[in-house]
Amino acid sequence: MNNLSDKSTLAEIVEYLKRQDQRLTAVENALHIEPQPENTVAVMEQSAAPETVEEISQVEEEEQLENRIGQFWFAKTGIIVLAIGIGFLLTFPYENLPSFLPSLFGYFLAFAIGAISIYMRKNYEFIAGYFLGGGLVLLYFTTLRLYFFSQQQTVSDTGLEVGLLSFVVLLCFFVSLKQRSIYLTGISITLGLATALISDSAIIILLYETVFAVTAVVISLKFKWFNLVLYTAVFTYLTHLLWFLNNPFVGRPLAFNSLPEINLLFLLLYVVVFSLGVFLREAESSESFEEIISSVGNSTVGYGLFLLITLTQNSPFNPLFHFLAFLVFIILSTFFWTKRRSKYSTFFYVMTAYLALSVAIVLQFQIPDYFIWLCWQSIVVVSTAVWFRSKFIIVANFGIYLAIFFAFLAFGGKVDLVSISFGLVALISARILNWKKERLELKTEQMRNAYLLTALFVIPYALYNAVPSGFVSISWIAVSILYYVFSLLLKIEKYRWMSLATLLLTVVYVFIIGITSSDWLYKIVSFIVLGIVLLTLSIIYSKKKSSKHA
Repeated sequence: MNNLSDKSTLAEIVEYLKRQDQRLTAVENALHIEPQPENTVAVMEQSAAPETVEEISQVEEEEQLENRIGQFWFAKTGIIVLAIGIGFLLTFPYENLPSFLPSLFGYFLAFAIGAISIYMRKNYEFIAGYFLGGGLVLLYFTTLRLYFFSQQQTVSDTGLEVGLLSFVVLLCFFVSLKQRSIYLTGISITLGLATALISDSAIIILLYETVFAVTAVVISLKFKWFNLVLYTAVFTYLTHLLWFLNNPFVGRPLAFNSLPEINLLFLLLYVVVFSLGVFLREAESSESFEEIISSVGNSTVGYGLFLLITLTQNSPFNPLFHFLAFLVFIILSTFFWTKRRSKYSTFFYVMTAYLALSVAIVLQFQIPDYFIWLCWQSIVVVSTAVWFRSKFIIVANFGIYLAIFFAFLAFGGKVDLVSISFGLVALISARILNWKKERLELKTEQMRNAYLLTALFVIPYALYNAVPSGFVSISWIAVSILYYVFSLLLKIEKYRWMSLATLLLTVVYVFIIGITSSDWLYKIVSFIVLGIVLLTLSIIYSKKKSSKHA
């Protein structure tokens, strides 16, 4: 019965819906409304909407780019264009007006722009920030006009002008820190360094560079504005470079300026301060790209400027200054390794340190002596690389070692017995790498083999040029014997192969030179000694083989 009841109820519902559909059709006919096909709305929505998720994301990215250009880029460009226009307005020569009126008008505009930025802060926060920055720059430029850009100076004393500009910079710093704006802080540091150049005083330039470098590091650590350190480093070194280039900022022609020697100590101080901006920040699991760039820029630009100044100024203390630079950079690399386990910062600081030591050696010694000192320096570099566990230092040092050797061959003059140092350094370097190979990241023997292969050719070449021709073969035989002794003492097979290779080279040399030589004593001695050595080695290898079979 229930089934019959349900069926009758369903039939009544269907009949009711049919009647309603008929009524709606009659209404549409009376109103002359065209009936829409089924799923019309769904079809329209499907045709209007993007077909895939990629198209939706592309539309959103385009809208974000458009908003970014319209909201930020236009604001920045507009402020810059407006500032340039006002700058031209203030520098226009007003001949019939008192000299203070343009600056007075500039101060009015600066404070008006500041007031506008405060008014716009609620609704247009980003534009308000740009306005405030533009107002501070205009305030500085207006103060600058009191002394510059006019034949009639409102302020005629340079010290007073620098004092007024310094006051404006302090005001900019106060506003930037109150607003907690890295953008305004960067502007304040730039204006402060510009003030140092305008003073054209060595004391003020060095003092301001130091103060702003320290300030940037302190602020960056407090507010975590780590980009501020890199920004300040760039402009500090640029300020020092402009000062060295005769300060064209105040209208003088480009030339190398004779700076007081104490400026080199300040450059090293800046290197230390800016390195602290990276060293004192919170350590991460791995070095960020920003940290690497900061260390690379600080070491290369800082020491590069240091090197440029010393090479253009002939001072007897230049070797000492570069040795001091070596100590500074090697200490920095040590701190970065022991405290932060930094690979890249350690590498760049330690390589800069040894570059400074190399320059000190070149400046202290005469050619070709400094090539030998540079050669022995390679052992110190290898030892440092083992301590720092750095494969980068090992590879870089080997390339530098080869460059020094070929430079010695090209410019060092006669190759004498001292040049055997290159071969000894290669052997010692290979021994150090094998001795502490567990500390290195090198997973292969390639670098060690490269040093041994270098020694294999360098030592016979040095003996060939340094020993009298009658004793060349004997000296090579002695080297071969030493290699074999090393293989027995150190239980390293590579030295036996080096012994065999040197001995074969000796055989070739004796047969070619010995037969063609007119010195009968040389022929007799060289052939007899070589024969005895070959027979002795043959007996040794025979006994070795017999003992293995027994």
